[in-house]
Amino acid sequence: MTETRTAALPALAELTTMRVGGYPRALVSPTTEAELIEVATELWASDEPSLILAGGSNTVASDDGFDGTVLHVVTRGIEMLDAPEGEVRLRVQAGEPWDDVVAHAVAHGWAGIEALSGIPGSTGAVPVQNVGAYGQEVSSALVAVDVLDADSLELRRLEASDLALSYRDSIFKHGYRGLITAVELRLTQVGTDASAEGAPVAYAQLASALGVALGDRVPLSAAREAVLALRRAKGMVLDAADPDTFSAGSFFTNPIVPEPFALQLPGDVPRWPVAPQPASQVDSAQPNGDPPPSSAPALVKLSAAWLIEHSGITRGFALPGSRAAVSSKHTLAITNRGGATSREIIELATFIQARVSNDFGINLQPEPVFA
Repeated sequence: MTETRTAALPALAELTTMRVGGYPRALVSPTTEAELIEVATELWASDEPSLILAGGSNTVASDDGFDGTVLHVVTRGIEMLDAPEGEVRLRVQAGEPWDDVVAHAVAHGWAGIEALSGIPGSTGAVPVQNVGAYGQEVSSALVAVDVLDADSLELRRLEASDLALSYRDSIFKHGYRGLITAVELRLTQVGTDASAEGAPVAYAQLASALGVALGDRVPLSAAREAVLALRRAKGMVLDAADPDTFSAGSFFTNPIVPEPFALQLPGDVPRWPVAPQPASQVDSAQPNGDPPPSSAPALVKLSAAWLIEHSGITRGFALPGSRAAVSSKHTLAITNRGGATSREIIELATFIQARVSNDFGINLQPEPVFA
């Protein structure tokens, strides 16, 4: 375990992909799961304000820093567990970089998360958001998580079914306080032969990039390479030479609205039918915050990027004098063009929300955590 309380302490800007944020009062970086549990228990048992931070890919940190202790989750390790024939079970430490896990699975011929390639951040954060991309969500591979409960200070195993996973949502975003220390995944063994194919391609853009039809299967490596190429084209793969990647990824979630409301929007708004969502999530996507109807209609997910672009926000857009800008590659990302402050990031996000609300009557919801 390392602890720093001196002027040499890194700023939160150095620990987050958005590259904004001041200095914490203290930083603790346990290197083993046992130390992580011990330190978190001590912090929560005390009156010390604490902030959990891992890969920092979904965080907008305050310019004022954090007046407390940052618990920096850096624990690493991938353990194979016993599993039925044809299946692979992995127990992954919370601090393991997520894309390293995906790369490891693809290299070993294990299918189920290949479309989640290139997503920055650490494995412990993946269930919190129920991370998804290109037709896959982590919920389809997630078995359980080990969690240190912040109230009882006990280590618990929560099954995937306990987490209320839905689109970019879980119990961790609705009041449950805990630290994920490890994640258990279930993958399918397809083999490392070049002809071994992964899960059916379930996203039209990915199918087009691969030159196949929806539902076709392709080799794991081909799927991973295509996903990485698509994400790079959108500035969604971290690259020190590309300021478009100095972001929190997609800044807004795709809104989920009742179908009758969606029918009032222009016909070319990209939309997808979705399974029933938790009431709290649908409420947040109601047009201008209106209450949902008493009898729940079908729900539709809309493209936040389309709404932003058609409200007059172009790629590369920035407020006058601001160092925060919309990505030059993808309107769903807000980027730090160099020396931006969190205030500038939030000002731009607020401006975008206002434009979309004024033009379409929809309140876009930010995806990052504001710390």
